[in-house]
Amino acid sequence: MAAKRKRGALAAGKAKRARSAPSAGEAVPEGGPRERGIPPQEYSIPPPVSQGKWKNKERVLIFSSRGINFRTRHLMQDLRTLMPHSKADTKMDRKDQLFVINEVCEMKNCNKCIFFEAKKKQDLYMWLSNTPQGPSAKFLVQNVHTLAELKMTGNCLRGSRPLLSFDPIFDREPHYALLKELFIQIFSTPQYHPKSQPFVDHVFTFTITDERIWFRNYQIIEEDASLVEIGPRFVLNLIKIFQGSFGGPTLYENPHYQSPNMHRRLVRLSVAAKFREKQQVKEVQKIKKKGTKVLVEEDPTEVVFETPAEEKPVEIQLVKPESKPIVKDKKKLRKIQRKKQKKLFRTEG
Repeated sequence: MAAKRKRGALAAGKAKRARSAPSAGEAVPEGGPRERGIPPQEYSIPPPVSQGKWKNKERVLIFSSRGINFRTRHLMQDLRTLMPHSKADTKMDRKDQLFVINEVCEMKNCNKCIFFEAKKKQDLYMWLSNTPQGPSAKFLVQNVHTLAELKMTGNCLRGSRPLLSFDPIFDREPHYALLKELFIQIFSTPQYHPKSQPFVDHVFTFTITDERIWFRNYQIIEEDASLVEIGPRFVLNLIKIFQGSFGGPTLYENPHYQSPNMHRRLVRLSVAAKFREKQQVKEVQKIKKKGTKVLVEEDPTEVVFETPAEEKPVEIQLVKPESKPIVKDKKKLRKIQRKKQKKLFRTEG
């Protein structure tokens, strides 16, 4: 029969092996571990870098739908690199409804979501949502540039916490104030996050220009506190803000928003109008050429200063003129002329 172990035996054995680091007041004996009376397999574990407790457990799920291009894929990977509190998931089928994302976030234990939706293989939409209660915002993403594409000199440590800089307009309008709070909760790395570093070396800026939100990422240089752009960069054109997560009543709709389909349609109409105008100009020119010319009446005063020229008698030459020899040398020409004169004198004599 095997001897029964006591419940506290294993815990007591582990407690004996574990040894805490000596405090500042205690004296550390000199010599190796054997001289100090410590078995060779024992060692002390250094304390963690940050002693704080991770309280703000924000987790962001970053994924996309099927049909995205390489630039969107690189942008998504850059955001995952810059946000250590993010998680990834497989691409979602375009046939699925958007409210399914709430269940995906619940399975991944995430309470925020950044979802990239591709349409027609050329238009990119971004959803920012607070799952599962809401609110959520839908944006059209324009002018996307990734970290590898910009070739910039800035660089930041992976996992470091960013500063968030907002335009003053975010505090004036209510819909911008809501978006500011959503950006803060999604893009800011929680303090004492296990994958984060305990210092700040880059800045996320959100600027409003031309009714759009411009996202930039800058590195803070220690020497003179200047900023160098790192990337990625993109522009968000707000479409709607919904009360729920990926749907629900509309809280705000952007009146300045123009869909990409409408923009492309207007471009085609402008090109067609220019072509139609050129055709009309050509037709008018053809009609002018075919039209009868207007005859101008003769002016009787035009012949006042005209003087008639003298009429010369018409002379008809019946004999063919003699062909002159083409001689380039003048001496030979003179010899020929002399021979002709001699012949004339002989005939006359």
